Amino acid sequence: MASRDFQRMLAGYGLTTANIFYRMPDHPNLLQNYVWQDYDLHPDYPALRKFLDFWSRTLDGGVHSVTVAHAGLIRPAQWRMVGREFRLN
Repeated sequence: MASRDFQRMLAGYGLTTANIFYRMPDHPNLLQNYVWQDYDLHPDYPALRKFLDFWSRTLDGGVHSVTVAHAGLIRPAQWRMVGREFRLN
């Protein structure tokens, strides 16, 4: 049986990393950094949106900015020509 993460990758999910800058509740002039990572669908990012909705409803620190990086981990195989071949007996 394949792992849950592998099944999600086959369904089109890719590894998504979000760098979230938010304001400190006690010191609004200071920014803090939080890194979130999960498998998500590009370009709508439903899991990230769900997390950010939870953040805005539950946590005191207001989100300043979010930077997202996404990588589809399953892609066509890459190959290259081999210049020489050696055989050992």
